[in-house]
Amino acid sequence: MEFKFTPGNQAKINDTLKKYPTKKAAVMSVLFLGQEQNGWISKEVMKEIASVLEITEEEVFGVVTFYTMFYEKPMGKNHLQVCTNVSCMLRGGYEIFIQVKEKLGIDNMEVTEDKNFSLEEVECMGSCGTAPMIAVNEDYYENLNADKVNEIIESLRQKN
Repeated sequence: MEFKFTPGNQAKINDTLKKYPTKKAAVMSVLFLGQEQNGWISKEVMKEIASVLEITEEEVFGVVTFYTMFYEKPMGKNHLQVCTNVSCMLRGGYEIFIQVKEKLGIDNMEVTEDKNFSLEEVECMGSCGTAPMIAVNEDYYENLNADKVNEIIESLRQKN
């Protein structure tokens, strides 16, 4: 299925390009727009971004596969990222990851049947002083314990 940026997003891309010395330098900003519009970075999205930025599809693919914030498959409406890097691990990050897995009935990089939740184990998200933490889409939840994690998941279920 072909992907094209909406006129609104194309205007955002044009504004973004003015901030960079080359079109290639805008690849991450344009990838974020593509993911926001499509929900994930498909091959069609990468092809369109390569065309818009006048770079190769391989260059776009290299960025997508290097950074964990770009999804190469559809994710849930609420994408939960659980940090298990050193600071979070020492303060219960693995236990929280296991708790979320069991509560949602999914494993790493899986999506619930209703498409409301997806789960990802991630490395450092820069919240070491307030570990353990999870991110739900763009929102950070820090200084977590089992009860707080249950509250977060239940509040997300009520919103759906």
